[in-house]
Amino acid sequence: MSKAVDDLNSAERDATWMRLALEQARLAESQGEVPVGAVLVIGETLVAAAYNAPISGCDPSAHAEIAVLRKAAGLLHNYRLPTATLYVTIEPCTMCMGAIIHSRVQRVVFGAREPRAGAVVSQLKLAEQDFYNHRVEVTEGVLADECGALVSSFFRSRR
Repeated sequence: MSKAVDDLNSAERDATWMRLALEQARLAESQGEVPVGAVLVIGETLVAAAYNAPISGCDPSAHAEIAVLRKAAGLLHNYRLPTATLYVTIEPCTMCMGAIIHSRVQRVVFGAREPRAGAVVSQLKLAEQDFYNHRVEVTEGVLADECGALVSSFFRSRR
């Protein structure tokens, strides 16, 4: 297979998983939560899916990324997820990137940037810091317009 075909297949795969993360984000929105969703995949297998729930859970750490990492780690009986790819609709924050790094997730794929609090590319660029003992591969912009529109619409309706 040529590199171009591999890239196309990879892009199609990423879009497919991101659509599942968007479904999770819509579940969050239906419960009055900020619409962020995440899925964790190993190989071609969906391991876990989750969405934001800090309001309903009275838990400031109940971001979609944290929830999906907790579910996956529990299911796999291992707090390390070294071959996993985490798909999330919005760029992870500082807390979530810390958890992603500590769980040894191999790759993070996110939809839309979060210009104020995103810690992957928008602000702190935590995936690029050399003081961590683990490197996370990052792919951004998968279904970015749809992911960003969902959050923008949510906050517009709140104003």
